[in-house]
Amino acid sequence: MQSFSDLSGLNGGLDSGFDGGLEGIDGREDPAGPAGSGQGRRPSGAGDSLPVVAGVAMAIAAVGAVLALADIGFPLRAPFTLFFLLVAPACAVAAALRGLDPLSRSVVATGGAVVVDLLTAQTMLALHLWSVRGGVAAVGAVSLLLFLLAHAHRQLRRGRRGTCRSGT
Repeated sequence: MQSFSDLSGLNGGLDSGFDGGLEGIDGREDPAGPAGSGQGRRPSGAGDSLPVVAGVAMAIAAVGAVLALADIGFPLRAPFTLFFLLVAPACAVAAALRGLDPLSRSVVATGGAVVVDLLTAQTMLALHLWSVRGGVAAVGAVSLLLFLLAHAHRQLRRGRRGTCRSGT
């Protein structure tokens, strides 16, 4: 058990009676092992919750799209719709950027989402077709098209790798 005579912990516990922290509260050995050993460690809880966060984000975006398309008056309609307008194209652009590291992919995907939104709005304004419902539908359609193109491209690349061409 650790003695509390050295509260700063700067001497590394050499003379303070620190035994490496292997004992738990009840005196039994800690199953995680010594700090830094990596033995018996469980993955952090953040990795377990990532699919849940992604599902909640998808649900919020879907609710935003439905509220805008159905023209339902709801206090959270504007934030949910804006969330959809950023997340749908960002996910579509991120699907096409599988080779980048996660931080770069998220930055480029966010920029791409803004570009998709602005180009969609500019095109609809130039054609005198602008409406909120039409804009949400157009951004959703462009995002779906980008996602399907990225998926098709990935499938074609897998198909080419799987077939061996003979040199004859």
